[in-house]
Amino acid sequence: MSNLPSPSMGAMTRAIVIACLCVFISACTAQFQNHGYTPSDDDLSAVLVGIDTRDSVSETVGRPTSSGVLQDQAWYYVGSRVRTWAFTAPETIEREIVAISFADDGTVANIERFGLEDGQVVALSRRITETSIREFGLIQNILRNFGRVDVGEQLAQQ
Repeated sequence: MSNLPSPSMGAMTRAIVIACLCVFISACTAQFQNHGYTPSDDDLSAVLVGIDTRDSVSETVGRPTSSGVLQDQAWYYVGSRVRTWAFTAPETIEREIVAISFADDGTVANIERFGLEDGQVVALSRRITETSIREFGLIQNILRNFGRVDVGEQLAQQ
């Protein structure tokens, strides 16, 4: 037999409870994730309005996150910081957008910086475009199309 005193069950239980609480509390700390890239103020100060072109901007601050949709008249650098805490939904706490617009001759026309406070919530439409195909079954659609095809026109195209 050993001469050392054995720890009481109460002390062991207390130690296990404290260890579990430490694990649970550490799991509840906020976690931050950074997404995207925005150029620093120093990099943007090197870009000169009216002088720099797309190529020189690309060399100075890098390629953009996205560009204009219909026309390539602007480059957008987007960066955001998202906080996740325990079991709650992720929350965007910072968002920064740098927009560099170009003139028709390809030189920089304007440099703008936007933050999360400048954003607007866009409500998405839940409307669904109905199709007429649901009104008729498969066989009905096949039979309806027999009279619509002009065989002579189809052969002339080949």
